[in-house]
Amino acid sequence: MKPGVYTQLYTQLVFAVKYRECLLTEPVRNEVFSYMSGLLTNKKHKTIIVNGYLDHVHVFLGINPTVSISDVVSDLKRSSSLFINDKKLVNGKFQWQEGYGAFSYSKSHVENVYNYILNQKEHHQKRPFREEYLDLLKKFDLVYDDRFLFEFFDNV
Repeated sequence: MKPGVYTQLYTQLVFAVKYRECLLTEPVRNEVFSYMSGLLTNKKHKTIIVNGYLDHVHVFLGINPTVSISDVVSDLKRSSSLFINDKKLVNGKFQWQEGYGAFSYSKSHVENVYNYILNQKEHHQKRPFREEYLDLLKKFDLVYDDRFLFEFFDNV
């Protein structure tokens, strides 16, 4: 960044495994989420937390303003898919679904969002991903077309 440029852009990214397959088991999650965190840090973003559950991921970061959100997501998906496939962390070919959600927050929300993402496993014992994602879209007053949402095959 240039001297004299100061930003504070907190963004939560959400995206899902293709076909919502439950491929992100705990050992896979730990390795992949750590990889994603390092990738973001190397791109000069501030990783706050990367976590998720069996079929999706939440990435909370202070975004580098020189990179578009769509480029951040594209790079994360591409690089992490290559990482998973190269290391053979899952059986078969790993892919992310098309699309993503991106939600911005003020500094006063950082702790709550962090804690929410930290507790994804416990959270999804009570609430399915579909409900969680649709609530985010509604909370942020985003108009959406059901045809272009993630494929929700079950209530995982």
